[in-house]
Amino acid sequence: MQRRQFMTGAAALGAALVLPAARAQDMPPGPVKIVVGFPAGGGTDVLARLLGQKLGVLWNIPVIVENRAGAAGLIAAEQVARQPGDGNTLLMAHVNSHGIAPGLQPKLAYSVERDFSPIALVGKTPTILIGGAAQPAKTLSELVQQCKAQPGKIVFGSAGTGSAQHLALEIFKARAGIDVLHVPYKGSAPLMNDLMGGHVQYCFEGMTTATPLLQSGKVIALAQTLQQRSKSQPDVPTVAEQGYPGFEASIWFGMVGPGSMPRAMVQRMNQDIDNVLAMADVQEKLAQVGAEDGGGSVQRFADFMKQEQQKYAKTIKDAKIVAEG
Repeated sequence: MQRRQFMTGAAALGAALVLPAARAQDMPPGPVKIVVGFPAGGGTDVLARLLGQKLGVLWNIPVIVENRAGAAGLIAAEQVARQPGDGNTLLMAHVNSHGIAPGLQPKLAYSVERDFSPIALVGKTPTILIGGAAQPAKTLSELVQQCKAQPGKIVFGSAGTGSAQHLALEIFKARAGIDVLHVPYKGSAPLMNDLMGGHVQYCFEGMTTATPLLQSGKVIALAQTLQQRSKSQPDVPTVAEQGYPGFEASIWFGMVGPGSMPRAMVQRMNQDIDNVLAMADVQEKLAQVGAEDGGGSVQRFADFMKQEQQKYAKTIKDAKIVAEG
């Protein structure tokens, strides 16, 4: 009897000792750093800080955000790709670094498939096709008619050659069968100034930048680029519903880590990010920046990134887009 009690007690003690060790394998051994490839205050940074604060509470370890801006997010991606797979360094990936760059940059310093572990899709935001308030075309069909009547003369700006905004334009040009004059800028701020000044007639722009200008009446919206209307812009029709079914050109964000992360850790982080994205206060803040459709499995995010890379690679090849610099 005593021997049986001893064996039972030893087994329980062994299980108690093993459980924390097994649990520790699915969490990083120390503080977690989320690297953001853009300056503080932008949409990517806002989402990273929102997730970081909530995950720090869930994991009971510090989660900090580090901004490492430059090259449209590629510098940050290169840095994280070289880190060990212990989970201490993550990246808030962006459509630029993990969707567009593989097809645009022939000498890209990393492979999305080899050097990163997909963790979770955080959200997608539409780009919005906007025009100066004085422009004659007020609907998408009117704009297409105008472009076909004046091929190569209607001026569209973008935040830069190869940017998400530029690629949205190229995808639309191909679908609508139009030819326009593309003028790339070094970012959205100078582009918006020239759009309002009448030097540029139209552009695809991110919701975060476009929304305050729309609210003030300084620009008009003709379409948005998710397949369903964003909750943040319910009165703006989609490109898809205006005669181009299936059209989508989103700006998206997702959490990734170095390629050698343990599968158990990736799955644990995926589940925790899913839980955070479902929180009511997080949902409210996501709606403020127009981020939707986040969450789901690791495989969902991996498949989504692969589809995005294929789509943009084809667009870049067909449009003969060459990276700047």
